Amino acid sequence: MDVSSQMLTFVRVVEAGSISAASRSSGQTPSALSKQISHLEDHVGYRLLHRTRAGISLTEDGQPFYEKCRAVAEKVQEAEELVLAFGAAPKGQLRVATSVAFGKAQLIPALPRFLELYPDIKISLELTDRHVDLEAEKFDAAISYAEQLAHPDVMTRRIMKNERVICAAPSFIARYGAPNSFEDLENFNCLRTSNGIGRNAWRAEYEGVTHNVNASGNFEGNSGNAVYMAALAGLGIARLSTYLVADKIASGELVRLFPWYTQQHADVAVNFPAKRNLAPKIRVFIDYLAAQFQKG
Repeated sequence: MDVSSQMLTFVRVVEAGSISAASRSSGQTPSALSKQISHLEDHVGYRLLHRTRAGISLTEDGQPFYEKCRAVAEKVQEAEELVLAFGAAPKGQLRVATSVAFGKAQLIPALPRFLELYPDIKISLELTDRHVDLEAEKFDAAISYAEQLAHPDVMTRRIMKNERVICAAPSFIARYGAPNSFEDLENFNCLRTSNGIGRNAWRAEYEGVTHNVNASGNFEGNSGNAVYMAALAGLGIARLSTYLVADKIASGELVRLFPWYTQQHADVAVNFPAKRNLAPKIRVFIDYLAAQFQKG
């Protein structure tokens, strides 16, 4: 077996956590895999793995070598996916992450048509308001606010216009009244988000002037969806995205406060790995989202 094949075997063993686990997933015997790793160590001239009964671990020299081999393995996988996709419909599992609020309100309702168009694709969806690392966590795509992207190895495509608005339920306003100005929000119970730096520093622009308020109150939720439900229940004043509350404002279940203030830079984007040969399943998913949400 050539060195390049041994490098791929090395990656499989490291990611499996043991030679026996890699053996079960690859169909090769443990002794065959162990010999390949030994030949690779002989070739590079240093030990790559610590072998124990509990499993394996990388040596100090093996860690940087593994990272290089893993990059090679990813390129090989990309090439295989590209070849398999020639003349065939997009297929395979698509791992996607998005916020709880966007997932429930927008993405999940849009998926039936997508899966109808591409029956050979399977969706694995994680709803989370934490930041996800596409490469480390092996997501194919992540949907977030466009302003949150700051990684050179990730591409982004805006798929939806969005704005953040200040709103409250009529029941809350009936009990406590409405603020007279943006700064007056400091005197009212505001609903906070617990899992994001800067998300409770509310900011708005009016006639070229920026206004800032540090939202404070007796409730905070770990997702935009939790804050949205709290606002509907009349717990306080919230800052929420138009994709989430536009229908409720139109029906009167929520009241928009200070509609003359703008809170921009909240467009929704889909983020995906910066690869020259993007897998067809990812490409059609991105195109579908752009067409679906930009039209509506």
